[in-house]
Amino acid sequence: MDSPPSPPGAGRTQRSSVKIGALVPLTRPGWVEAGRHLLAGLELAARDVNGAGGIVGRPLELVVRDTAADPQRAAAAVEELARLGVAAVAGEYHSVVARAAAASADALGLPFLCSSAVLDALTEHPTEWVARLAPAQSRGWRVYADFLLGAGHSRIAVATQPSVYWASGTRILRDHLAPRAGSVVELDTCALTPAAVCDELVDNRTTALLLLVGHPEPAVSIVESVRRDPRLAEIMIGAPAGQPEFAEWATLLGDDSAAIPFLRYLPERLGPLGSRVEADLRERLAEAPSFVAFEGYDTVTVLADMLRSHGADRASTAASWPLVAVEGTRGQITFSRSPGISVWQGTGTPIHVADRDPAEPERFRILHTG
Repeated sequence: MDSPPSPPGAGRTQRSSVKIGALVPLTRPGWVEAGRHLLAGLELAARDVNGAGGIVGRPLELVVRDTAADPQRAAAAVEELARLGVAAVAGEYHSVVARAAAASADALGLPFLCSSAVLDALTEHPTEWVARLAPAQSRGWRVYADFLLGAGHSRIAVATQPSVYWASGTRILRDHLAPRAGSVVELDTCALTPAAVCDELVDNRTTALLLLVGHPEPAVSIVESVRRDPRLAEIMIGAPAGQPEFAEWATLLGDDSAAIPFLRYLPERLGPLGSRVEADLRERLAEAPSFVAFEGYDTVTVLADMLRSHGADRASTAASWPLVAVEGTRGQITFSRSPGISVWQGTGTPIHVADRDPAEPERFRILHTG
């Protein structure tokens, strides 16, 4: 797709700008709402960077490409962005897509700061070229497993679809729950209708169902079926991947959207920077910003600081991940090496389990803090 209008300050000659490529799912089958929030954060941060003088006097320009949740399209976009001379690549929401983009960036020697994808193995081998802002899946989903145990749930069912991401999540849950007398049964939604999923929940005497499936379908249909089945009145529905964070979830499900716990990467209270950015994002989006929008903002903030401090040379940028110490919207951002994680991993991002309040679905409740 063509790039959207450049942020303020980028109207000078194209040669004088410092370019950052931005990968965002903006069309189906990508999660368009997540992509819209991610792009809003990226664009707002670029505007703020340029309002503060750009990159040592040079305007920052975002070059946006729509991945549409397609790994091959993302890999091709990274190759194109490299030819266009971007200093780095930012963004992406879908883990499987981000993995393809990371492989391409690593092969080309192009710094890539992934905003939102959490899959631990973003690359097949350790790399200096790729970093990730969001917490790794192994960390966040273990927090979610602790929440389940604390809430009295040890017999868990997961409604799944074929995906490296969903399979990884299932494995993390099983490995964490098994030593604590917990069990996980997988329900293949490619073979089971929503009604059949309900039957399996009854037969297996599970107390919690986790939605490891696409949004809006089959997630919405499964929720509706479970909520309307009198046999399952006491079962908890969960969505660790964060589907209930977005307004579309509440619009599609109404009252059924509430009381479905999910992982959320926001602090209990935002500081001055976070509060200011939240207000700006709310105006830009015409709705409450999700944590994905904050991830987008922080991604450009980090890259801009690196480019100011170390220049736009790609090798210098890649060498500076361990030197980052930037104040983000949700706290201090640094990067480190973590066991089992092949990329530079952002540290300090808050994690909690939240849901929509049944009494007021537009309001979020914090249920557990990791």
